[in-house]
Amino acid sequence: MVQVAVVGGGINGLCCAWQLAQAGYHVALFERNELMQQTSSASSKLLHGGIRYLENFEFRLVHEALNERKWWLDNVPKLTRRLPILYPIYPHTRPRWKMKIGMVMYDFLAGKKGIGRHRWLTPHQVKRCSPQLKQKGLQGAYLFSDGQMDDHQLGLWVADQCTSLGVNIKTGQAVQSVSKDGVLRVNDTTYQFDWVINVAGPWSEALLDQSNIKHDERLDLVRGSHLVLPAISKFGHLLEEQDSARVVFVLPYHGKTLLGTTEVKQTLSDPIAVSPAEKANLLNLYNQYFTKPVNEQDILHQFAGIRPLLAGDGQLNKNSREYKIRQDGQLISVFGGKWTTSRALARAVCQKITP
Repeated sequence: MVQVAVVGGGINGLCCAWQLAQAGYHVALFERNELMQQTSSASSKLLHGGIRYLENFEFRLVHEALNERKWWLDNVPKLTRRLPILYPIYPHTRPRWKMKIGMVMYDFLAGKKGIGRHRWLTPHQVKRCSPQLKQKGLQGAYLFSDGQMDDHQLGLWVADQCTSLGVNIKTGQAVQSVSKDGVLRVNDTTYQFDWVINVAGPWSEALLDQSNIKHDERLDLVRGSHLVLPAISKFGHLLEEQDSARVVFVLPYHGKTLLGTTEVKQTLSDPIAVSPAEKANLLNLYNQYFTKPVNEQDILHQFAGIRPLLAGDGQLNKNSREYKIRQDGQLISVFGGKWTTSRALARAVCQKITP
């Protein structure tokens, strides 16, 4: 039987192991810590196509993500749900006509996998959905739907699928190097595999570098921080920063409010933690939109994670959320990727081994 090693116990690594095991391979997964402990459990808890990616013309990615969104919602209903989201229009936001084009395109790309078409709400209707959203200057809001999940528990659900198919999950196993001929060095022990899948997320590039494998792919590592606040509405909100036009989510989550995310350049040696500046920026944005102000004393919890984005031109909010797959002999490396499309990414990896 063909032996495959998967490096990385985040959602992309787990989905790769799952798909490979379904295809009949003997799979061992190596994770240096515990499963779902880094980037994959520090998301905005959304299963979404990424309506804001349409401005970057990432139509293929959005279409794929919308298809995958529907799969997660249909197949794991205990850990996922449909979430209605408001996109309010003010004088400082993107104009209504522009957002209308985006909403129509979002519905079109979802096709038969859609979970509800968008509609326009008047200011009075918006107030009924979100009583604390400021009415001054409010022209109305678009209401659309995306999916919401418990990212950590959903990842562990995938791990259970792996285990049921015989995947050997090894936690606390730090991979020190990989090779193009399938050799893996783990905690100073060498293993030989037929294939090695490097899907270590933010650490994928670093693993190639420390293995002395030359490559041209580069990642921008971006810290995304979130704050957890008291509950404000049963509806989600997609809000724009006035200066940058970047969007931030304000979402109901487990009876509380999840506020995020930020986008700050990061290195692997930096602490993965919410900075005072990020905290202040998120609170300021929240207070710009809602009538009841909050401060640091209202923060119930906070967390941060690193997102591996394909390197761009310096504007982090413009970086592609696509993924790239590189093959060097018997070594396959994955760069980028987002939570929602983890199954699709895994299928693409599997096709590299079995065309």
